[in-house]
Amino acid sequence: MCDLTVSVPDEQLGALNVPPDQASDELRMLAAVKLFELGRLSSGAAAEFAGIPKPVFLQRLGDYGVATFRQTEAELSEEIANA
Repeated sequence: MCDLTVSVPDEQLGALNVPPDQASDELRMLAAVKLFELGRLSSGAAAEFAGIPKPVFLQRLGDYGVATFRQTEAELSEEIANA
């Protein structure tokens, strides 16, 4: 495992809307959500990155405005037609 150190100015720490002792967990979650949204991590890998169980990660995606499933309207229509 690799440890990273990130310096965050005190003024910007408030933007996370979490107590300072929870900032590192929130930043890991934010990074995991964004990497999942970009398709660079699967949901399982993103959950592991965030340090939480996959079902919890999937539930929390909505808190960050990220869809759990990445399916286009055309793909969904095709699946419905094939059902």
